[in-house]
Amino acid sequence: MTISAFKKYFKTELSELYNDSETSFLCSVFIQKITGFDSFHQRRLTDQELLIDDEKQLIQAVSDLKTGRPYQQILGETEFYGMVFFVDKHVLIPRPETEELLEIAIHTIKNSELNVHGLKILDIGTGSGVIPLVLKKYFPGAEISSIDFSEKALETAKRNAEHHQLEINFIHADYLNFELTESYDIIISNPPYIGIEEDTEIADSVKEFEPKMALFSPVQDALIFYRKIAEDAQQHLKNKGFLFLEINQKLGPETLELYTGYFSEIQLIKDLSENDRFIMGKK
Repeated sequence: MTISAFKKYFKTELSELYNDSETSFLCSVFIQKITGFDSFHQRRLTDQELLIDDEKQLIQAVSDLKTGRPYQQILGETEFYGMVFFVDKHVLIPRPETEELLEIAIHTIKNSELNVHGLKILDIGTGSGVIPLVLKKYFPGAEISSIDFSEKALETAKRNAEHHQLEINFIHADYLNFELTESYDIIISNPPYIGIEEDTEIADSVKEFEPKMALFSPVQDALIFYRKIAEDAQQHLKNKGFLFLEINQKLGPETLELYTGYFSEIQLIKDLSENDRFIMGKK
């Protein structure tokens, strides 16, 4: 099969799942990943015959995509904030909203009174490690600790840390039952915030292939993590320190209320889609 023939096959097989621009993008990504041909060489070598092993892998990728499995999991990696991260079934695929959270955090920290060379940062809910690793890249002098309940997720996060040669203090713990012993300049988190009752609103491609413990609140109270973070921020966030949270867009005012009263500054921030998505506070 030639590259041109595979592209036609890819588009035909996946036309019910993706539109033309999506199939073109995904096809190019998989061809480059498996054959090594970038988009420029794919255009120049349309009549190039695929190696038998490459053809088998590409056809298997199409089969996997037809199940609804996220393409990032099939590739085993994704790009986030200009960095490549390994992802698998044990971690959430990082979303653009979390890039927005990091943009807010990085901009705020850089323009604050904090000494960026001696920052102590706590990340709650490590996942693949994107939040602590991006922050470590931008603030190499920071001491960053990151907590997650899933040992498998921490294995992926550690693999990403090794890949980027960045040092993070990963902590395996059930945060809801974990007692902090130190104080931090920054507390940042994108915890599980989808309510159990919202299950029917979540796409099957997400629910069936990404870890439910990273998506859904473990109890009926969708704000349980935010209540614990609020308690910890009162005792363990330093004066003039910052809090950055990604939140459930349906619970903006309710989440903000948990933090009102003991921050000198606290605000609810919308994402690029105009949804209530972030909370930023200064102690």
